[in-house]
Amino acid sequence: MNDAEQKIDDYLANHYIHRSNWLRAAVLGANDGILSTASIAIGVAAASTTREPVLLATIAGLVAGALSMAAGEYVSVSSQTDIEKGDIERERQELEQMPEMELQRLADIYVERGLKKDTALIVAKELTAHDALGAHVRDELGINEISQANPIQAALASGAAFTLGGALPLIVTLFLPLHNMEYYLYGSATLFLIILGGVAAKTGGSSILKPIIRITFWGTVAMGLTALVGYLFGVNL
Repeated sequence: MNDAEQKIDDYLANHYIHRSNWLRAAVLGANDGILSTASIAIGVAAASTTREPVLLATIAGLVAGALSMAAGEYVSVSSQTDIEKGDIERERQELEQMPEMELQRLADIYVERGLKKDTALIVAKELTAHDALGAHVRDELGINEISQANPIQAALASGAAFTLGGALPLIVTLFLPLHNMEYYLYGSATLFLIILGGVAAKTGGSSILKPIIRITFWGTVAMGLTALVGYLFGVNL
């Protein structure tokens, strides 16, 4: 590893943006796992007098949700990757067909960022000589190694996180008393969401309070509405 690569590694070690892609997928997956599975269990528990329907609904929701989350994340991120690749290929063609115009476009970008015109043109020429496509992909299209999405990584992180998150309400339905089960699920899921918000904030290097409030509030709303549906439309199962 040369000095430049070591400096980049040291920089990333003190910043958290390079974690944004997989962290977003993992937090989304875990959050959906807790909310979706707990909400299904709460809705069924509110309309059931036996444990079996609650367990069946919870397991079905967990399996279906994990697979759906992983597949959806893969398709979504793959679509983003296809768009990025298409833009890069168009940029490559433009550099071949109209290099002078692309050079001026790059210089204009640097002027907008605060450089003087002469300085911007010098910078644009030097970067073009070094790596023309790389300069345009980074500065014109806004694509870099940190922001580029990885479909498989996102799908695995999202699916695994959903499974872990969904397993928590499942454990509650397995071992806690059936009487007032919806309240146990509601309370435990809220606790799980608080922990998730804190872990996500800590991993991302941000303050803890705001993510906890955000994730807990919306989770509470979702579970409350689901329980209401169970009470209003449920029949004894």
